[in-house]
Amino acid sequence: MRERALKVVLVLVGLLFLAGVYPVADSLWHANANQSEYGDDMMLSLYVTLGIFLLLAARNPSANRSLVAFTAWSSLAHATVMSVLGFQHASERVGFLSGSAVLVVIGVALLALAPAKESVERTSTAVA
Repeated sequence: MRERALKVVLVLVGLLFLAGVYPVADSLWHANANQSEYGDDMMLSLYVTLGIFLLLAARNPSANRSLVAFTAWSSLAHATVMSVLGFQHASERVGFLSGSAVLVVIGVALLALAPAKESVERTSTAVA
């Protein structure tokens, strides 16, 4: 049941991250003159790539424990930075804090559902 829930979360998060391709493509297509969005485009391109790998990992989450852990912890780290920025920039507070909340939910869900580390005993039994 837990692995099935993890697969669903990986697919949903993968699709959410993959959806970032639209704003990146739109920005590049229209050659936005706003230099402050360059960083957003670069960051989103990383999330789009991560989304593709999460979709692939959903087939066998146990074989992709490191990717699941990376996604969880990097989401929490990103949420922390966004939260601090939200308190520093009042005009952007709602956007930063709502984005942070989404990333915290993603990080906590992935950590809670992460596949257990295979014990050495089970691995050696499987090989024998």
